[in-house]
Amino acid sequence: MQKLASMNVSAQIRWTLGDLEIEPRLVALMEAVARHGNLQGAARSAGLSYRHAWGLFEAAARQLGQPLVLRQQGRGTILAPLGARLLEGMVDVNGSLAAALREGEARMAGHLAHAAHVAGTSDRVTLHASHDLALAQMRDMVARQNGFELTLSFHGSLDCLAALRRKQCDLAGFHLPAIPGTRTLAAQFLPYLRQKGLRAAHLFDRTQGLMVAAGNPKGLSRLNDLAGGKVRFVNRQPGSGTRLCLDFLLAQQGIQPAGIHGYSHEEFTHAAVAATVASGMADAAFGIEAAAREQGLDFVPVVNEHYYLAARNAVLQRAGVRSLLAWLDSRDFRRLVNGLAGYRSVAALHWVDAADVIE
Repeated sequence: MQKLASMNVSAQIRWTLGDLEIEPRLVALMEAVARHGNLQGAARSAGLSYRHAWGLFEAAARQLGQPLVLRQQGRGTILAPLGARLLEGMVDVNGSLAAALREGEARMAGHLAHAAHVAGTSDRVTLHASHDLALAQMRDMVARQNGFELTLSFHGSLDCLAALRRKQCDLAGFHLPAIPGTRTLAAQFLPYLRQKGLRAAHLFDRTQGLMVAAGNPKGLSRLNDLAGGKVRFVNRQPGSGTRLCLDFLLAQQGIQPAGIHGYSHEEFTHAAVAATVASGMADAAFGIEAAAREQGLDFVPVVNEHYYLAARNAVLQRAGVRSLLAWLDSRDFRRLVNGLAGYRSVAALHWVDAADVIE
């Protein structure tokens, strides 16, 4: 039971067209062809031989009755109209489907965590948190601690608070921009934070901004530079704290999301959007500075934000939770936080009524 409860829960989107299953290798090849403009480079980036890659496309063409890619004499390989539309459609639709899958993963993880608790693993602490590099490093460090076992999974901020309300986790991590006038954004959090006995603590601060290629070749300096269709953007998923923050800032500055090329192209972590920019598949993303620096990207700061933990009063009294919070309130954790680009620690954890952090 202990091994089962520590396993990550994941679900995947799989597409079929007639009898053809659009397997991940084929999708990766299509993306690589669009990026490289030739099959040899695309096959190499996908970890396949040229012959194997071409065989996948030929098999797909036989089943679909038309090709996904076209060879151009002396000009490499490009996506055929069907391939281009198929890839565009998957990028467009997968974002909304993936949000539902993440919700399903959270619910399944909650069922497993509950089963582990019933089986007697009361020292297990379950934390659902908006994606964060400090917490990811913290998980690896506390794995060696005695007195409790931490299960950490990353979800959107609202998904984490929803899981906390359903009692599928012990603590939830979420974040909000540290700027005035966030009432419209805060309104989305209030239904989750206005619960009897729910407490929250300010954990640390981070800087969010534009992740751009080294040297900032597009010369981006503000959010408005994303508009106009000349910058390829990669976004975070709906419900994530970063996406909520970006949507709020765009509305505040009168910038229309429809004018941002790639706004519907979504990834689920700061690391993923940074990697997308680093690979050349996008020119910019919105996320934390530390993730940008990890990928060798430049960073344009836009907004500072507060990262919070929320938990019920009763849960805060549990021995395992107290052990984790003592570690998060330690000099070691503050040193870890301050060692990350764009992060700033707080002097001490101070728990207040959860709704007070935004009211």
